[in-house]
Amino acid sequence: MAGKASVVFVCTGNICRSPTAEGMFLHKVAKAGLSHDIEVDSAGTHGYHVGEAPDPRSVKHAALRGYDLSPLRARRFDKGDFHRFDLVLAMDEGHHDHLSRLMQPSHGQKLGHKLKMMMGYSDKYRASHREVPDPYYGGPEGFEHVLDLLDDATDGLLRELRGMLQ
Repeated sequence: MAGKASVVFVCTGNICRSPTAEGMFLHKVAKAGLSHDIEVDSAGTHGYHVGEAPDPRSVKHAALRGYDLSPLRARRFDKGDFHRFDLVLAMDEGHHDHLSRLMQPSHGQKLGHKLKMMMGYSDKYRASHREVPDPYYGGPEGFEHVLDLLDDATDGLLRELRGMLQ
């Protein structure tokens, strides 16, 4: 990652988990003074919500913790993202499997190292949560739980990227 790094967070529709991770990580990257060194984005595996803002519940709960998701807009993951980003972080096993299938066979060994699970970066929750659960159909506690998980995982991700950039 020679001096620069890029990461894309991926879930289904790009309206709750992945934009929450994006907004939270953008904030932490800026606070660390690394905005020029780390590119951050999010995308969905399906185009259900392309161009839409994140789910209002995600926006509300993130804002209560100081993270602004309001400028973010959903987009669909593109195969070119495997080349554009250093890390492609899936929120759950289903998305990891979907993204694995999107990689062309020739990408397997060359690009497969880029595809990882988001919770692999969590110190606090890694043992108990392999996945970031989908809060979309749940209540406020689901969105708060996602924020708790992503807060810890994005801290771990930032530590790892800082080490790679040095």
